[in-house]
Amino acid sequence: MKKSISIIGSGFSAMAAACYLAKSGHEVTVYEKNALIGGRARQLKAEGFTFDMGPSWYWMPDVFERFFADFGKKTTDYYELIKLSPAYRVYYGIDDFIAIADNLTQIAADFEAIEEGSGQILQEFMREAKSNYDIAIKDLVYRPGVSPLELVTVETAKKVGQFFSNISKDIRKKFKNEKLIHILEFPVLFLGAKPSDTPSFYSFMNYADFGLGTWHPKTGMFDVVRAMESLAGELGVTFVTNANIEKINVENKIARSIEVNGKTIPSDIILSGADYHHTETLLDIKHRAYSEKYWESRVFAPSSLLFYIGFNKKLKNISHHALFFDVDFDEHAKAIYDEPQWPKEPLFYANFPSLTDTSAAPEGMESGFFLVPLAPGIEDTEHLRNEYFDKIIERFEILTQQTVKSNIIFKLSFCKNDFVSEYNSYKGNAYGMANTLLQTAFLRPKLKSSKVKNLYFTGQLTVPGPGVPPALISGKLVSELIDKQLLNQ
Repeated sequence: MKKSISIIGSGFSAMAAACYLAKSGHEVTVYEKNALIGGRARQLKAEGFTFDMGPSWYWMPDVFERFFADFGKKTTDYYELIKLSPAYRVYYGIDDFIAIADNLTQIAADFEAIEEGSGQILQEFMREAKSNYDIAIKDLVYRPGVSPLELVTVETAKKVGQFFSNISKDIRKKFKNEKLIHILEFPVLFLGAKPSDTPSFYSFMNYADFGLGTWHPKTGMFDVVRAMESLAGELGVTFVTNANIEKINVENKIARSIEVNGKTIPSDIILSGADYHHTETLLDIKHRAYSEKYWESRVFAPSSLLFYIGFNKKLKNISHHALFFDVDFDEHAKAIYDEPQWPKEPLFYANFPSLTDTSAAPEGMESGFFLVPLAPGIEDTEHLRNEYFDKIIERFEILTQQTVKSNIIFKLSFCKNDFVSEYNSYKGNAYGMANTLLQTAFLRPKLKSSKVKNLYFTGQLTVPGPGVPPALISGKLVSELIDKQLLNQ
């Protein structure tokens, strides 16, 4: 039976759910508080430069293919993918960097050149990582987190020990060179927790990295947003922007409507792809499934200090994606997770999409995106933003052996306060709730409200977790729960 469904937010999980629910025949309307759709994956255009404001890594291409295949489509129906070669560089000092190749054979050879015997060890590690990927991404993450029994399969029983060890410990047993260790620890940072707090089973992220490669939609990650918007439009989804949700109205423990810019919108089902904590504040306290104490007790992924930079010249000694690990990795991690504060010497990430996409910057110029991971909830001031920009740009100039600061003609920062104001993000986190052992699968906030009927959630604070591919999966999972409920009514 056709139902009216209101979806709050237009991030990847919300748009995925909208597509699935519209395919099931429902009347779906997506309400986005900002002027542009895409949630954290919005696009910024300014002075001839184009920036992806949020996600910039396209990993796990099979998950995207699986999403579009559910609608009889392919990614190539909507956008073109370019495999990056090298996938990325990791900088350790002047003339001291490792370029990650676009194939495992070359990566293993590069490891071997740095640490004798590590090439073969890497191949063995990657076989295990691929096995975990096949179990996790092709099966486990497509389960809705309703019961612990979802994790119990013949395959997971064989790997139970990997849920009680951690990535850092496993990698350090196999490799001795700190550079290689940090390269292998890097992918799990996408899950929002320290490698020492991330179960070994999540080595499947290493397969996503070295096994499947790093890709780039031809004109940026916003290509994926446009693709999903186009697909949703084909399916009959309506998008409403500048639509601030002020309240979720509940009658007799049933969600009945939402308040949008002062108007009441009746709905049979309400689904939020917005920040989970914020969404519950739209309910009266008695209808909230999770207390403030609960949210305070959770481990959240980092916030970020971001800079969108336009340079009036082409830069040297750079790659599309670049990690700057020339300072202490563990000290920065401590400043995020153990003793929340601004790191004294920050690691940072940069990408330069104009190397791959000429439309990202005017001819002869370069667009750059810089990111410093930070603890959520810490102080955020213009003075601190400027101080840390100076820190990273000075190191960038030294490590890439060029002057660039005087060539900046556009600069915009985005940090914790903006995550709160733009996305209603809890403590200004950038990536959601971390995937630690005690925050995995059924231990995460539920897709379906336990207190209010017809109220559902999707996105990076619920199942399966942080990242763009998990967001697509989250949208699918919640749509299946909604369809199941409607079928049983």
